[in-house]
Amino acid sequence: MQASFESRIRKFPKLFDEGRAARALDALGSRAGSGALKELVAAVASNSAHLARVLEREAEFAGRLVDEDPDRAIEAALSTLDEVPGAPRQDAMRILREAKRRVSLIVALADTGGLWGLDQVTAALTQLADRTLRAALHHSFNDAVARGRISAGLDADPVASCGLFFLAMGKYGAFELNYSSDIDFSCYFNPAKLQANEKVGAQEVAVRLTQATVSLMQETTPDGYVFRCDLRLRPDAGSTQIAVSTRAAEGYYESMGQNWERAAMIKARVCAGDAVEGAAFLQQLRPFIWRKNLDYAAIEDIHSIKRQIHAHGGHDVIRVAGHNIKLGRGGIREIEFFAQTQQLILGGRIPSLRNSRTEDALVALAQRGVIAEPACQELKAAYQFLRQLEHRLQMIEDEQTHTMPRDESGLDNVARFMGFESRDQLAERLTHELQCVQGHYSKLFERQPSLSKAAGSLVFTGVDDDPETIQTLRGMGFAQPEAMSTTIRGWHHGRVRATRSERAREKLTSLMPLLLEAMAGTANPDIAFTRFDKFISGLPSGVQVFALLLSNPTLLGLIAEIVGTAPRLADHLAARPGLLDVLIDAEFLHHQPDIAELRESLLLLLKPSRTYEEKLDVVRRWTKDQQFRVGLQLLQQELDGFKAGYAFADIASVAIDALFTATMDEMEGAHGVVEGGEMIVMALGRLGGREMSATSDLDLIFVYQHAAGAAASSGERSLTPGVYFARCAQRLITALTAMTAEGGLYDVDMRLRPSGNKGPVAVSFETFRNYQMQDAWTWERLALTRARIVAGPATLTAQVKAVVVEALSLKRDTGGTLADIAEMRSLLDKERPGKSPWDLKEAKGGLFDVEFIIQGLQLAQASEQGHLIHSNSLEAMDALENAGCLSGDDAQTLRAALELYLNLMQVLKLTVGDGFEPAEASRSLQSLLARTAGVTSYEEVEPLLAGHESRVRQVFQRLIGILPSARQAV
Repeated sequence: MQASFESRIRKFPKLFDEGRAARALDALGSRAGSGALKELVAAVASNSAHLARVLEREAEFAGRLVDEDPDRAIEAALSTLDEVPGAPRQDAMRILREAKRRVSLIVALADTGGLWGLDQVTAALTQLADRTLRAALHHSFNDAVARGRISAGLDADPVASCGLFFLAMGKYGAFELNYSSDIDFSCYFNPAKLQANEKVGAQEVAVRLTQATVSLMQETTPDGYVFRCDLRLRPDAGSTQIAVSTRAAEGYYESMGQNWERAAMIKARVCAGDAVEGAAFLQQLRPFIWRKNLDYAAIEDIHSIKRQIHAHGGHDVIRVAGHNIKLGRGGIREIEFFAQTQQLILGGRIPSLRNSRTEDALVALAQRGVIAEPACQELKAAYQFLRQLEHRLQMIEDEQTHTMPRDESGLDNVARFMGFESRDQLAERLTHELQCVQGHYSKLFERQPSLSKAAGSLVFTGVDDDPETIQTLRGMGFAQPEAMSTTIRGWHHGRVRATRSERAREKLTSLMPLLLEAMAGTANPDIAFTRFDKFISGLPSGVQVFALLLSNPTLLGLIAEIVGTAPRLADHLAARPGLLDVLIDAEFLHHQPDIAELRESLLLLLKPSRTYEEKLDVVRRWTKDQQFRVGLQLLQQELDGFKAGYAFADIASVAIDALFTATMDEMEGAHGVVEGGEMIVMALGRLGGREMSATSDLDLIFVYQHAAGAAASSGERSLTPGVYFARCAQRLITALTAMTAEGGLYDVDMRLRPSGNKGPVAVSFETFRNYQMQDAWTWERLALTRARIVAGPATLTAQVKAVVVEALSLKRDTGGTLADIAEMRSLLDKERPGKSPWDLKEAKGGLFDVEFIIQGLQLAQASEQGHLIHSNSLEAMDALENAGCLSGDDAQTLRAALELYLNLMQVLKLTVGDGFEPAEASRSLQSLLARTAGVTSYEEVEPLLAGHESRVRQVFQRLIGILPSARQAV
């Protein structure tokens, strides 16, 4: 014969709120009796506002518990669920909630009164979840049949053979539910077995069945709710529907499953639906969950997860107030993880370790000698105490909380609910248990080195943000840690190509702390992380990259700087991850090859190429790799603005020359040759002056000549000379600008050719000579001071160079020339006025002024001193100073300004392109610009610029002419 509820009561919580206790007893009246049950009811109600309300609402039911056995009382409450499948929806919801309310009351009284131990409490709560979930699923199934979505079989229980099942996960799967727990489960279905209407389809039916069941369980009504349902432990929950076919799930776990998902699956069991189908599914997953042979990388991944939690002894002070007893240091999670990590590593070879319940797993580990018996007993005792405390925290207001109150009143409440006389007694016991757990946990892999120096957890497993990880990230300087955590979990789910292999994800786990530390060390960690996400998303594979970064901390820091400061470089690195190998080569970082070395390296790569398209792709890849090298050296301040300009221009010159040769070969193959025909490519602007930046376009002119009697090319598809060379020029332009799988190279500007946009793409030598000698305007002659031949045969190159020198050396009115230049600069002031000193080109006294001064003085003096013509500004300035055309002071003013402008422009073009907004500059960019300008803070850069611009404008007005706006001011 079963003993009555009242006779089995062994303990009582301490009274907390006597007024609330009196109100509860008044509601029960004589039904509370006069013995132990009345005392227990009063104590429970005084500590829990939630249970006080339930007692008042269920006064009659509570009164019947005096003589009832708790097990029989629970079974009686659950038996009403048999009515749910056939009841109208509203009635079904009421029955479900009434059963939940009554069973929860019995469990709370049996727990706090000492009738049951932890195992019985969690088992009863799990039984409640199972029975209500099955009833809700059965109701939803019947409704789907009635709506014609499913064809019901002739079985007595069609749900049991429908092909759809729910897997309980986590604490739910292990019969370890806490008092106010969510229930974690996943829905799977066999499409061949689920008799879905063909018009609807098995996938949609499964989703609707799951949605309907969840709605019955967690919708809040005047009767409350049954259980909150969490379905996020299904495969890749962020990108899959809430019901997953068994075939898709098996494929996911086979190819994408992670070690933390293996840990979650340790506790999985069928809790509702087709048990046979569910058992077969779990059997299929056994090789995934329990691996007989783990390689080193997999074991390291499991170790890495643990080591990221950083529970080193004495690392942090455990405080009772506000402590999270589940996720905090020394908490429930650490006990669970203590067992699960060893189960994952050893369970494949030792079946006795495959226990879903935490306490059973600890016992099994001790029996196999994996852990010491004292450790097992201490962890079990701590687990039981912390779980009991967890239940009391949740009973107070039926909240899914694991956090201790922060205020004294709240701590008093919890202490008395636990049976302690004071909060100090509770604090002493809790601290002891937490420190005990932390001590065992930190020794688990104590020989394994920490993965980072970060003070705190860095855990990105599971489906929820880890609170301590969020706190750690915020402490490292990241402003949006929640978004970061979501992104990183996406990486671990294989949502980018680089992490779709198991080995890559294992490497990433080990890399994450080091990677985050490196990005935290940049001036703007959030921007660095966002760009690294873009970088990793562009990688075709991650294993080699992650392994390389793990073995080279210096390289990791360099990558962090690239993604934090230079998105152009990060984009190219993502497209060409092979460059990571050369980043550890000191020569790549510190040596900039001259033009001869560049030409040799490109020719070597071009040798195996057979087709024109292959050659174009080779040149594109080579050019971008070399630009990356220059950009990286700029970022590392190995190059200044002058040297970077030379380097970018040399790269472009070699690329143009190679493409020019390939294009001419193609033309000859398709259309033959023109007798005596040859063509050169002339560069003007920044390419001509060898002052290019990362984003410079190409100002080009094409000049050709041919034998006097040549009327057409020699091929079967012959062309007249003009058309032949125009097509050749156009084809080269297309090779430079067209977007392919390797991207484009440069924008090409042809507006400086004779007659501008109205003229032909390529002009004959005679046309070019006549135009430059007779028709060219002053601004065109200014542009010609930067002319440089970058491709073509030597004979025509020499002839064109002679024309350039002759045209620039023509006798001209010096005063009129300088007046034209002043007028042109004035027009630019109106059309493209600089808005701030940061408009390096357009600002009054900016780069345009420097260039107009240098080019204007060359043009004005060239008729007397032809040796003054140099396409590069710095070289021209030196020549003008040496010839006495520019005083030492003015030369110094212009040289200092030009150095500052070019240095800053190179960095800005590399980092933000043409969209720089001074007020919106990131901290990393501010720091880089300050270093580039040679000052200690970003705030000093703009005044420095303004001073240089003012001095340059004064030189301009003195040497070239006072601009109209300045005259008006005078």
